[in-house]
This record gives sequence, C-alpha cells and structure tokens, in this order.
Amino acid sequence: MIIVVTRCLRSLRMRGLQQSVWLFLLGLSLALISSFAAPDHDKTQALAQERYGARAVETVAAWRRLIEESRDLPDLDKLNKVNTFFNRRILFQDDIVVWQQTDYWASPLEFMGRGSGDCEDFSIAKYTTLQILGVGNDKLRMVYVRAKIGSTASVAHMVLGYYPQPTAEPLILDNLITSVRPASMRSDLIPVFSFNSDGLWVGGATASSADPTARLSRWRDVLERMHQDGIN
Repeated sequence: MIIVVTRCLRSLRMRGLQQSVWLFLLGLSLALISSFAAPDHDKTQALAQERYGARAVETVAAWRRLIEESRDLPDLDKLNKVNTFFNRRILFQDDIVVWQQTDYWASPLEFMGRGSGDCEDFSIAKYTTLQILGVGNDKLRMVYVRAKIGSTASVAHMVLGYYPQPTAEPLILDNLITSVRPASMRSDLIPVFSFNSDGLWVGGATASSADPTARLSRWRDVLERMHQDGIN
C-alpha cells in the first residue's frame, strides 16, 4: 500500500501544495455547473473507439451501465458504486507518464480512454458521474488535503467529499482507499481547501470564504472537453 500511495501522490508532491493553492486561486476556474445533463453515450462510445480502441469502449460501456443501473439508488449506494467502479478499473499513474505534463486534468473520457490517471482525474470522474446520477452539487466538493503516508511527511492529494448537509461531516471518496469512509475515520488527511460551483472553503470551515469566478483554467478546459465528448 505504501508503494501505491507514494506513486499516487508523486506528481502533487513535486509541485507542492502551496503551488497548487496558488495556481488554483489565480487560474483554476470554479465555473462548475450545478449538475451535468444526461451524457450522449453513443457519441462518447464512438469517440472512445476512435481515439482509444476496444478496451476503452468496454470501459465506457460499463460506465454507461453503471449510470443506468444506479439512477434510482440512495445517495450512499451511488457513492459506493461510483467509487468502486473507478478505483477497480483505472490504474493510477502520474501525469508525466500519461500526458507527458506535470499537471493535466483529464476529462472522464480521457481518463477512461487511457485507463490511467492521477488523484485529480479520479476525483473529477467521480464528481461528474455523481452529478449525472443526480447528486446535488451542494453535497459535493473537490477537496485538496495533506495526506500522511506512513512515517513520512505529509504530501498534497485530492479527494472527493460528499456532505449530506452543508455543515455535516463529509464522506470521503479516495482512489487510495477502497471504501467510502467518514472524514473522522481518515485521520491521515488534513483538509486545506475545498470547492464547488458555489464557493471555496478553507480547511474545515463551514462557510464559503470566496465567490467562484470563471476564467481560463485547467477546469474550464476540462468542461470544454467534456462538452466535446458528449458528457455535458
């Protein structure tokens, strides 16, 4: 597990959390839509075949079945199914390996097409899928954390948080852990900030400390690629 965790966080460790926060505040768009429309599955599968081949088509088809079978489930069941789907099917690899870049935010199709990605890509894919399944944006936040790995110093990491109520303890979806767990059971994670389309929260704050603004950024690029892929 230590080896897997170390590899999973290597790219974020290289650039450091302070740089991540700085890039986020200066350039990452928080123009997240409150929910994603039903994806154009036929278009997405056709693009998967064209760009990535048969294995990607199989993964996208399985993702489509996941969505169709999970729409009417309670939120907790949706969380578990989505978390398990991506954690079991997708391999962690650093951006430099997958994209030959130190920091690249992949769309869900790119993530499933390559069959690999880093912690940000896992979080984006889970967030998008849960939005498609009707989980409200007010319950979901991308969360940057400091993660303690063994006896080593903490390193930067990204997870997805589900908040049953705005001030409630979140459930954490993490590519490093197979199960969805309450934040109180993840003493290895120290929250730094979280965000969604409604704002930005610093640490464990219950009130937003900033209004989201739309600007050219990695996330805005991701949204555009999702649109081109038939996902929103």
